[in-house]
Amino acid sequence: MRIGSMAARLHAGNSIAHNFLGHNTSSVRIRQHDSGRPVTSDPACLPLEDHLCFAVYAANHAFAAAYKPLLEPLGVTYPQYLVLLILWEQQGRTVKEIGARLHLDSGTLTPLLKRMEAAGLVRRQRDAKDERQVRIQLTPKGAALQSHAAELKSTLFCALGEAEEAITKLRNSLTAVSGRLRSTRAKD
Repeated sequence: MRIGSMAARLHAGNSIAHNFLGHNTSSVRIRQHDSGRPVTSDPACLPLEDHLCFAVYAANHAFAAAYKPLLEPLGVTYPQYLVLLILWEQQGRTVKEIGARLHLDSGTLTPLLKRMEAAGLVRRQRDAKDERQVRIQLTPKGAALQSHAAELKSTLFCALGEAEEAITKLRNSLTAVSGRLRSTRAKD
């Protein structure tokens, strides 16, 4: 069933719409989206493009795709680059500290760090004071890649075509949204 015909049926409040949404849709209003396709006033029926979560999801994929050709010559993936950014700030972070910064659990982060170690970018070693902790140290090869970081950031800023102030404002807004969503999830 096409979305347009589904929206029309939802507008009519027929039993298909009632079964689809599980509630009476007779109060749902249809309006025209900028693209010319119908849009309902019912939040459960919003087109994909009208969802903030999809815009963030699509932007995440676009960032990863934009970084890929910049990072490939360095032999680094985008997630590995994020780990390097953290280690360039401060050497010897624990796996737990890196995971907290990246919002990744150790089951996701450990294989990533093992691949980085195999590539000669980092060394993993047990903490001498607490052997339960694994500390991550940059190798000379991993440390040398830092000289490319400013160029990567500059290239992405240019690709975005926005003033640094606008990009900073967007980043701060997304950081705030992320924090609110995490705190909401923590309360549940």
